[in-house]
Amino acid sequence: MPFDAASQPLSLPRWHNLKAEEGDGWLSLNLDGRPLIQLHLEPGDTLHAHVRSLCQERAMQALWAACYWLLSRDPTRQRLALHTVACVPEALASGLLLATEQPGVLLCERASFWQLPQPWLGTATGDAYPQLMQLSDGKRHPRRPPKPRGEVYRRFDARLGAWISLRTLEIDQDVERFNRWQNNPRVEKFWQEAGSLEQHRQYLAKLEADPHALTLIGCFDDQPFAYFEAYWAKEDRIAPFYTAGDYDRGIHMLVGEETHRGPHKVASWLSALVHYLFLDDPRTQRVVAEPRADNGRMIGYMHDQCFHCEKEFDFPHKRAALMILGRERFFDHCKLV
Repeated sequence: MPFDAASQPLSLPRWHNLKAEEGDGWLSLNLDGRPLIQLHLEPGDTLHAHVRSLCQERAMQALWAACYWLLSRDPTRQRLALHTVACVPEALASGLLLATEQPGVLLCERASFWQLPQPWLGTATGDAYPQLMQLSDGKRHPRRPPKPRGEVYRRFDARLGAWISLRTLEIDQDVERFNRWQNNPRVEKFWQEAGSLEQHRQYLAKLEADPHALTLIGCFDDQPFAYFEAYWAKEDRIAPFYTAGDYDRGIHMLVGEETHRGPHKVASWLSALVHYLFLDDPRTQRVVAEPRADNGRMIGYMHDQCFHCEKEFDFPHKRAALMILGRERFFDHCKLV
């Protein structure tokens, strides 16, 4: 998107008071009413941003905010060149900025920026849990970390003008909603899990006790609209059908609220779900899914988000398409905003 002084400012996760003033070739960001950073901009294949002023007390925040703002304004832009005399070691140590051979010029690469776990994960760290191999049901796999509770991911989607967030499912809070969604004929056609409230309570309790599965509720502006299951592929029924990596994650997806269907909404929540799983453990190299092979609409949406269909195969209960998205491909081609 072009720089336009009349366009609406973007919101940053948990930074509700970030404001911008823009003009022809300049950008000024303010946080909580205080100047944060001022930039002179030179558009090109690589956008050059010359730092004119920088709040030293919030230098890391200022540089992060500038990178976010400029990358979000143009989802096709792959890198920024920041010209600054300020030394912010944390920006280099974290991977936010990369050194170049030219003194005073630092690069921000889109693929690196979106791999930073904060602020998307909130209180979660995104650190790697120690690797300790174990056997369960004859399968050798890493011991999995304790499951999180509460909100695990939040990001403002500038294209929708809404917050997309993920939180863990709480059975007492969510079972009636889950029951209603599963008994929707549209959902039942693909999930085949229609049933009573008690059956669904037992279904969710079984997953809650399973260390390889994580149940999530997707929200737009904190209103629940979808149910997701994330699982470690190495211990899952999908493992015999492809060479599963130790940290591959798989997903099952269900949009329950009719008002939140459509390709623009899928692009938001599917990219958020995949983004969360890649950030949750930096060793995760692939996210996989196995929708029904005749679910052409969902497969098409997944192709739009850079998944590819490896093959079709037969589960006992369905003919499935093996959909795979690699970490490198996601971050190289992602259009997160």
